[in-house]
Amino acid sequence: MTYIVKGFDAGAVAAGIKKSGAPDLALVASRVPCRAAGVFTRNLFPAAPVLYDRQLLAFNPEAIHAVLVNAGCANACTGPEGNANARITAEQTALHLGAHEHSVFVMSTGVIGVQLPMEKLLAGIPKVVEALAPDGWPAAAAAIMTTDTRPKLATRQVALGDATATITGIAKGAGMIHPNMATMLAVIATDAFIAQPLLQQALTTAVNVSFNRISIDGDTSTNDTVLLLANSLADNEEIVDAGSSAYTVFSAALTDLCTELAQAIVRDGEGATRFVTVRVRSAATDAEAHQAANTIATSPLVKTAFFGGDANWGRILAAVGRAGVQVDPARCDLFIDGGADATTRAGELQLVAGGVPLAYSEAAATAIFAQPEIDVRVELGLGDGAATVWTSDLSYDYVRINGDYRT
Repeated sequence: MTYIVKGFDAGAVAAGIKKSGAPDLALVASRVPCRAAGVFTRNLFPAAPVLYDRQLLAFNPEAIHAVLVNAGCANACTGPEGNANARITAEQTALHLGAHEHSVFVMSTGVIGVQLPMEKLLAGIPKVVEALAPDGWPAAAAAIMTTDTRPKLATRQVALGDATATITGIAKGAGMIHPNMATMLAVIATDAFIAQPLLQQALTTAVNVSFNRISIDGDTSTNDTVLLLANSLADNEEIVDAGSSAYTVFSAALTDLCTELAQAIVRDGEGATRFVTVRVRSAATDAEAHQAANTIATSPLVKTAFFGGDANWGRILAAVGRAGVQVDPARCDLFIDGGADATTRAGELQLVAGGVPLAYSEAAATAIFAQPEIDVRVELGLGDGAATVWTSDLSYDYVRINGDYRT
């Protein structure tokens, strides 16, 4: 599979930020100016790179050249010095790229409350610029990992009239994952020719049903960022109408790519042994369905039951009951399934009808909860509201990983 996007290069080097000595500095750069879109954490302790990128996007959404990502230090809760370091990093990257000083986004991930090792970082910038290559996406995806066990990389190609556009993205995240957004970072590049407001609209739409629908541990990071760059080199007719078929096709492909990356984050969740899809249907509204699904997905009791392979369905309904949404127990049905993989699918099993347990097979329920992928479907019987959230179990390893994260 090729991840190459016209006019874009990617690369990575080891700058010495990670204690392990592994690659920790990644760069995605366009050879021509790009239109940009971004979505950022709503955490009220935003990291310095989030503050910088928000300002840059507002100031210059039409002529961005690159995104530089460092792993090993989050540059969060670092005060004025951290803010200055984010700006200096962006400006030095632009200088080495030969680009305008206000044309580079920065991202950071790692430990909170530690200043960037600027001597190492600044020495690494010219090296990562030299490492840029059209096929450098896998290296960049690996360099941005922290507790991730594997890189996350996806691509799509879409027909836009007579032209073919490519969308490629990398993401990182395995813990501190929860909307809004659901520590995760993503950089996406496309050669599609699309108006900047529509680029932002498409990204916001995609994130709302992908990165904002995942939860590993209920903690929203200080650094969460998704950035999308479009350099227009696909040579399609410019997409300027949100009602056009070209916009529909582009937006659908972007959403599909973001969903793949978001699910990859959950599958690689810290200590995770289960990938769980939670679907709430027939709620009063979509918003209430999302709230109920999110409550199930973040319940420690539900998540530990998934880990233990215990079909303790009472915990699921109890989570729905405290979600703060409309519920009529007499209309509530609950189903579980062994996931989407046909080789492991155990078959859908209804556990509850009208709020009352059925005479189901406990062995069958246990067999489903033992699967690596589990589907939970709750029917509230109140309306047309629906939502899906992806989550993981909560294991001993999650506690071990986060108990000694800084050591």
